[in-house]
Formats: sequence, C-alpha cells, structure tokens
Amino acid sequence: MPLLALPFPAIDPVALAIGPITIKWYALAYIAGLIGGWYYARRLVMANSLWGVVKRPQVVDIDDLVVWVALGVVLGGRIGYVLFYNLPMYLADPMEILAIRNGGMSFHGGFLGAILAFLLFARAKKLNGYTLLDIGAVVVPIGLFFGRIANFVNGELWGRVAPDFPYAIVFPTGGPLPRHPSQLYEAVTEGLLLFIVMALSVRRFGFRKPGLLGGIFVLGYALARIVCEFFREPDRQLGFLFGDHLGPMGGGVTMGMLLCVPMMIVGLTYIVLAGTGRTRPRNPVAASDPQEASREAPAKA
Repeated sequence: MPLLALPFPAIDPVALAIGPITIKWYALAYIAGLIGGWYYARRLVMANSLWGVVKRPQVVDIDDLVVWVALGVVLGGRIGYVLFYNLPMYLADPMEILAIRNGGMSFHGGFLGAILAFLLFARAKKLNGYTLLDIGAVVVPIGLFFGRIANFVNGELWGRVAPDFPYAIVFPTGGPLPRHPSQLYEAVTEGLLLFIVMALSVRRFGFRKPGLLGGIFVLGYALARIVCEFFREPDRQLGFLFGDHLGPMGGGVTMGMLLCVPMMIVGLTYIVLAGTGRTRPRNPVAASDPQEASREAPAKA
C-alpha cells in the first residue's frame, strides 16, 4: 500500500442475510431516505407558520405521496442510468435492464422520475405542483446523504487517483493506487450541506413563494455535484466527454457535469419566477394563521 493512503474499511455490503434473502446497505439507504423524508415532510405540512395563504397538502397526502415518489426514484434512476451512462450495453442485452441487483442508478434519472411523480400526484389530488416540489426539495438531501454513504460502503463510484492526499483510500475495486473518497465528499456537500441550506431556506421563506425552494435545491445540487465531479473518477465506459486538463484535478468534462448544466438553468429560472411572484396561485386559500393572512393580503392585492 502507498505510504500516503488509508486502507478501505472492511464493511460487508450485505447488512442482513437470512437464508437466501439478503438485505444490502444500499437498499437500507433508500429506505432510510424515504422514511426520513416522509417524517420531515409531515412536520413541514403541520407547521402553520410556513404556509401563509398558500394551500398546503394534508398529512395523509404525504403518506400517499411516499409510494409515488419511491416508484419515481427507482424507475427514473434505472432508466436514467440506462439512457445516460451505458445504453450500448443494455441494447445488446435488454434483459440486463431488469437486473437492478447488479447496480446502476442515476441521480439525474431518479430526480426526473421523482419530479414526474410529484406532478402526477399533485394533479390526481388537485394540489399545487410547485408546493409539492418545494417540500421534496427540502427533504431530498436526507436520501442523498444516506445514498452516498452506501456508495462508500459498496466501494463504488470512487474518486480520482490522489497519491499525495493524506486521506486517500485504496478501494478494492479501484486498483492499487490511493483515490479520493469522493462518495464522502458528495455525502457532505449534496447531503449534509444542502440539507442545512434547505432547512435555513424553509425557515426564512417558508412555502409562501411556490417554486422558490425547488429552485434553490436544484441550483445548489448542481453546483455541489459539479465541484465533486472534479474529484470523482468518471464512469469507465464514458470517460471524459471532452477537454483534457480542466479543473484542479485535471481531466475534462464528465457526464455528471453536463447533466447539471440544465439543472442550473432551471434552478435559476424558478428562483427568479418565484421571487417575482409569478408562481403564486391566483386564488390562494385562507391561511391557517390569521397573522400570516394579514401579512400576505397586501401582496395579494
């Protein structure tokens, strides 16, 4: 092992095995993200001070929404990986698309799948789609944090070679050279840091400007992901899309970076639209808090 390197911790990817049934940490990460997001979302819809005159979903709506979002994330994540990262392989062997146990999920695909689930649910329940997306924006970093920790436990999606970095790790599947633990960088930035940003944003703005929190999240994630991509090894089947020596770690533009560009544009757009009041409902319901209603009344006029 190189002198400046840490050994990869011997963590079994299988958290629990009962006969032929195995439960992996990666599956538990999805479950933890969904349960944590569900609990936090319930707390948010019960907080009167966050809503003003904007119609909010009921607690029972959040209970039903979890199932829709879970399907959207899993299906979207898998379809996104197939389309964005390894389409030739899956065209050659279409049945491999169903082999989720072998890995292969895309955040950007899961993100689009979750958005579709939110919008379809909003339409089915006659709720404000922007509002549901804002709730999702506040709670999603919980799942991102646990998901990236699971990536580290699995020893996958490791970082670029870093022979002089004192906390580099030699991953069993990454060859003999020490690498950046980029999964942990993403857990901290896309998960913990973004969770704090969204918690402060919802405390400051509430849900009074539909679309604002969603815009902040999309922009924040795109920026965090682009920064982390400079330390993350690109997918082997894709490599660098173009550019030879960009950024502090060398290399070029990756698929992860490229997919974040439209996210930045969408995030900025919705921040502007929400900030100028263009996403506000024309016929808001009466506020649960009379003081909030009186504060919102001038804006309504």
